[in-house]
Amino acid sequence: MADIFFTITGTSHYFGNKIFERKIKVKLVKEPDNDYDKEAIRVELRGLGKVGYVANSPYTVLGESISAGRLYDLFGKEAEGRVLYVLDRGIVCELLVPKDWHDPRSFSFDKLKKLRRRDNGNQ
Repeated sequence: MADIFFTITGTSHYFGNKIFERKIKVKLVKEPDNDYDKEAIRVELRGLGKVGYVANSPYTVLGESISAGRLYDLFGKEAEGRVLYVLDRGIVCELLVPKDWHDPRSFSFDKLKKLRRRDNGNQ
């Protein structure tokens, strides 16, 4: 599977960029009830909670990152990422994929539904 990159943005509203270092793991949590963006993905750090969001605008997505909208359907409720680069305009991360995970874009609709049920705890 190809690497999947995403950008963390909005950090200035929380703790800023200085808390981030290379290789730190971040937690991604979908926020389907977000009033501003139905594809919002919150970014959390252990011990701090919310530290920003996955960028979802062409103005905030950096480099080869994909937007939150494109990332949204690639995992269940939560996922994990790792910081690669800390920049003034955002933090570029890679999506960490569990060994048993498969890219849902390569599956049929029925297989995708089964994966989602599994990810959401509904065997």
